[in-house]
Amino acid sequence: MRVIKKRSELQAFLKLLRERASGSSREIEQRVKAILNDVRKNGDKAVLKYTEKFDSLKTSRIAIKPDEIARHAGKADKEILRALKLSAKRIRAFHKRQKEESWSLSEKGSLLGQVIRPLERVGVYIPGGKASYPSTVLMNVIPAQVAGVKEIALCVPTPGGEINPHVMAAVQLLGIEEVYRIGGAQAIGALAYGTKTIKKVDKIVGPGNIYVATAKKMVFGEVDIDMIAGPSEILIIADDSANPVFVAADLLSQAEHDELASSVLITTSGKLGSAVEKELNLQLGRLKRKEIARKSVDNYGAIIITKDIGDAAEISNTIAPEHLEIMTGDPVKIIPMIKNAGAIFLGEWTPEALGDYSAGPNHTLPTGGTARFSSPLGVYDFLKRSSLLGFTRKGFRKLAKTVKTIADAEGLEAHGKTISVREDS
Repeated sequence: MRVIKKRSELQAFLKLLRERASGSSREIEQRVKAILNDVRKNGDKAVLKYTEKFDSLKTSRIAIKPDEIARHAGKADKEILRALKLSAKRIRAFHKRQKEESWSLSEKGSLLGQVIRPLERVGVYIPGGKASYPSTVLMNVIPAQVAGVKEIALCVPTPGGEINPHVMAAVQLLGIEEVYRIGGAQAIGALAYGTKTIKKVDKIVGPGNIYVATAKKMVFGEVDIDMIAGPSEILIIADDSANPVFVAADLLSQAEHDELASSVLITTSGKLGSAVEKELNLQLGRLKRKEIARKSVDNYGAIIITKDIGDAAEISNTIAPEHLEIMTGDPVKIIPMIKNAGAIFLGEWTPEALGDYSAGPNHTLPTGGTARFSSPLGVYDFLKRSSLLGFTRKGFRKLAKTVKTIADAEGLEAHGKTISVREDS
């Protein structure tokens, strides 16, 4: 892992991180565009064709029926099922605090307000293949349910026809019955445009590979999306009170995701930096995914030595990490210094893995520096807001002159006419 002490080295590393999350290539975009156009035109036929091609699954049945969900869920490990139930309970309790209510304000002659409604129909993409993620089911479905979304459709790729029992256990736990055995750009296209089997949705959420992310980007506008997820990342701010064993373990928790993941330690202690680097190498050798983690650490990892915590916070804000852990003597004291972060984990007993699974807050977080302007997935992502306006004759007359003056200034005669015809009546 590179050790950075000079400003010039830091700037070069920050540039590297920005370029790492620059997005899909032109070749991938062309492939995804062709798939989306095919699905838009040919519907189920195209979806089944790409499912056979990419998932080695020849089938005429896109849907996974409730009895099939139950059968596979019944194979789930009982201990894992207990863990999913506890996690679901905590996630739901947290997200209930995010609920919004409609409101109105009555003045003399006018009624103003906002009407809050849930989206009607949402599509959720759950990655499949080499790894399956029941936690992703919980994190993406529960906020939609809390918001009041009536229809939730899941797309779960099943390469070779293999259906993961723990994913199905999570699906059954949440009472979802509309599930499809499709993935990739073709699944995004089916959700966005609709097919004979799959009804068009209003919004698509959930992570996926570069083809899924590119497809979501391309269908935005036809439907809404949650975010364009990039490679995972963790940044740890630590002082000399931090435990190097904990720090190294937490850095590797993201490095094992994929080769593009980024793990960064910013510390005021050169001694800690050296200890973490040594511990990192020891722990790396014991990981099953050590080759992936090693490439991630070598290419996009860093230990940055700073003069003080204020400097560390400033660098962190520039990076705007997905996961920010603060391991200092008084982590709460650092919070006011943090402007940009997807989630903030306080103290050495709060590893980001708690947030990934069971703490309660959502693990779908902004990546690639987008925490500068976006937020974790939440109930608010499944709500829409309508402004409410109502005026009596008396209230209208109070604003009539003001509105007509601005309409005239903008040269919009018909706008002004809507005022004058009422003034004359």
